[in-house]
This record gives sequence, C-alpha cells and structure tokens, in this order.
Amino acid sequence: MIEAAIAERSCFEDKYDDVVWYALMQPRVERRLAQRPPDMRRGSDHAEVARRILEAVHCEAAKHKMLRERPQLVLAVMDVESAFDPFAVSSAGAVGLMQVMPFWPRQLGLSNKDLIDVALNVRMGTSILAYYLERERGDYRRALARYNGSLGRREYPDLVLDRLNSRWRS
Repeated sequence: MIEAAIAERSCFEDKYDDVVWYALMQPRVERRLAQRPPDMRRGSDHAEVARRILEAVHCEAAKHKMLRERPQLVLAVMDVESAFDPFAVSSAGAVGLMQVMPFWPRQLGLSNKDLIDVALNVRMGTSILAYYLERERGDYRRALARYNGSLGRREYPDLVLDRLNSRWRS
C-alpha cells in the first residue's frame, strides 16, 4: 500500500487549486521559515523553499484519501517535527522535514540520501502518515501517535493538532 502511494502522479488537476493553495499557505510557510534560528536558515530564499515544500505537500496529500482534504495536517506535522528544516536529524535518527526514520527508505525502494530531498522526504512522510490514518480508520490522534512512535500518549498528537488549528487552518 505505501509502495503504491510513493509512485509519481501528477497533481493540481485544476489550476485554481494551485493558485488558492499557494496564496493561502505560502505566506505562512515563509513566515515560519523566517522564524527559525539563524543557524537553521542556511541562507536560502524563503519564497523558493516555501514553494517547493508546498508543492510537495499538496501533491503528496492529494494521493491519499485520508489527507486529500487536509494537507495542512502534513504542514503541522512538519512544523512540529523539524521546524521546516530539511536537514534536521533527531536524537532517534529521524531525518528531514517530516523526520522519517532511516529504515523507511529501504522499505519504500529509496535510499537514505533521499531523506534530505524535500520532495522525497515529504512523499515518504505523507505516505507513512496516510498509512497510519488508514490503519486507525481516520483517528488522527492515534495515527499521529503511531507516526511519532508514541501510541498511548497524547502529548505529540495534541501538539500537532494544536499547531494545525493555530497556524495551518485555511
């Protein structure tokens, strides 16, 4: 199931979706990128980084029934997991924007170097999140806890859902 979702597909069937998505979300992502500590900014253009992230998020979320209407959930996960740093590495070894664990690329036919690629990291993380959402029959709290490896605890799901409601609602 995750392998099928990883396959390339086109997105933005309707050009209007593209325009609306970027108009609503780009200023928010740019603002969040600007809030990162200076050592995390890596001197890149916030507008271009935001556009690459948003394109990947919208395209990947559109592939999954459970995320198609809520791509902002992916942004909230990214916000909590990495503060939008594509080079972030956790103490547990998770990497990139969505903090994907290094065992996932091999299971998905990719390599560990793909973990720091914006589009591929978002593809992996979104596919994993969608897998857990389907497994938990749409229960966002349980799926988020599984994503984080904290099933049975509410801190992480509550943090992501709070971030979704406070920063990423359209």
